[in-house]
Amino acid sequence: MSRPRIVITGLSGISPLGNDMETTWKRLLAGESGIAPITLFDASGYDSRIAGEVKNFVPEEHIPAKQARRMDRFTQFAVVAAQQLLKDANFTIDDSNAHDVAVIMGIGLGGLHTIEVWHKKLLEAGPNKITPFMIPMLISNMGPGQISIFTGAKGANVVITTACASAIHALGNAFSELLLGRATAVISGGVEATVTPLGVAGFTALKALSSHFNDEPTRASRPFDGKRDGFVIGEGAGLLLLETLDSARARGAKIYAEVVGYGASADAHHMTAPHETGEGMARAMQNALKDAGIAPEAVGHINAHGTSTQLNDSTETKAIKLVFGEHAKNIKISATKSMTGHLLGAAGGIESVFTALALHDERLPGTINLENPDPACDLDYMADGSKQIACEYAMCNSFGFGGTNASIIMKKWVN
Repeated sequence: MSRPRIVITGLSGISPLGNDMETTWKRLLAGESGIAPITLFDASGYDSRIAGEVKNFVPEEHIPAKQARRMDRFTQFAVVAAQQLLKDANFTIDDSNAHDVAVIMGIGLGGLHTIEVWHKKLLEAGPNKITPFMIPMLISNMGPGQISIFTGAKGANVVITTACASAIHALGNAFSELLLGRATAVISGGVEATVTPLGVAGFTALKALSSHFNDEPTRASRPFDGKRDGFVIGEGAGLLLLETLDSARARGAKIYAEVVGYGASADAHHMTAPHETGEGMARAMQNALKDAGIAPEAVGHINAHGTSTQLNDSTETKAIKLVFGEHAKNIKISATKSMTGHLLGAAGGIESVFTALALHDERLPGTINLENPDPACDLDYMADGSKQIACEYAMCNSFGFGGTNASIIMKKWVN
C-alpha cells in the first residue's frame, strides 16, 4: 500500500542560544556557545557548575500570570514553544480541525524543580502545607496537556518518556499516527527543564557531567574531542508541526522538509552505558533507512547524538561506520550539543529542528571545541564550522539510558 506523505510545516525552539528559533539558528550557525555558569541555583558546591540555561525567559510575557504560576518551568517552555510553532506554521486550530490535531511530546524527567520545592516544604512545614497544584505541575504529561488546553488541539494527547531519546521517539509516534490516518497534524518534539540542584547532583553522581571546564564554560561541551570529560546539562524545547501533505497543500502551507523514515531499537545491555560495539545504535539507523526505503549512500548529513561523553561518542562513531561503511567518511556530521549542551528529553526535538532547517536552508551547522580529535572518532564532524551544502536526505540520532535508540530521516523539500 502507498502511504501518505508527511511534511514539516512549522518549527520552534527555546534554547540556551535564544528564546526563539530565529535567534537560536543564527547563533548556532555562527558557532556560538550557550553554555555559562549556572544561575538558576547556587552551584558553588558542585563539581560541575555550568549549564545550558535558557536565559531571560519571562513566561508571563506569553502566559497569564496566574496560569504560569501553576506550571513547572518545563511546561512553560512547552506552551510558549507551541505558540511560536503555530505562528510559524500559520496554522489555526478551530472547531473544523481540532479533533484531527494531536500533541505527542517527548519529556525525560518532567517537573523535577516542582518536586524539589515541595519536598522541602513538606519537610519544613508538614503535609498540610502542600499545594493541590503540586502533582498537576510535576507530571510529565502536563507538557502536552497544557499545549492542548492553550491551543485547543483535541486529538491524541501523549507523552513519551525514554530518557534522552524521548523527543525522537515522540516524533516517530507522531509520524506513525499520521501514516495511519489517525490525525492530519501533530504538534511534536521535546521539552525539558532539569537544571536544578537535584538534576545536576544526580548526573554528577553518575560521573556524566563535564567538570574540567568550569572556568571556561563555552569550551566544556566538546563532542568527539580527545579531551571531552562529560556532557553539559541543558534545558529548553524544540517543536515541529508534522502534517499530511494533503493537509499542508490544502492550506497553502510553507514546507520545511519531508519526514520519510523512523527507526528504533534497544541494546538490551546496560542501564546507562551503550553496547560497546554500537550494534543497538546501528539498528535504529538501519531501521530508519529501511522505513524510508533509501540506500545508506543517500544520506548526506547526520545530526549526531554527540553528547561529549567518552562512551557515547566513540560508540556512535562505530555505529555510523557499521551502517554506512565507506560512505561514513563522506557524511557531514554535526554535533550541535557542543553549543546548546544536552537538553536530555528535549535533545532530539531541538536537534530535529536543526536537521529540518539544515535541509531547508542548505546550511549545515558545525561542531565547536573539536580541537584534539580522538583517534576513535575519525569521521567528518565539521570542526571547521557551518557550511553551505545541499543534501537530499539527513538523519537525526538520539540514544538514551536503558539502551533505547531512535533515528529519524528527513528529505529536502522540493516543490
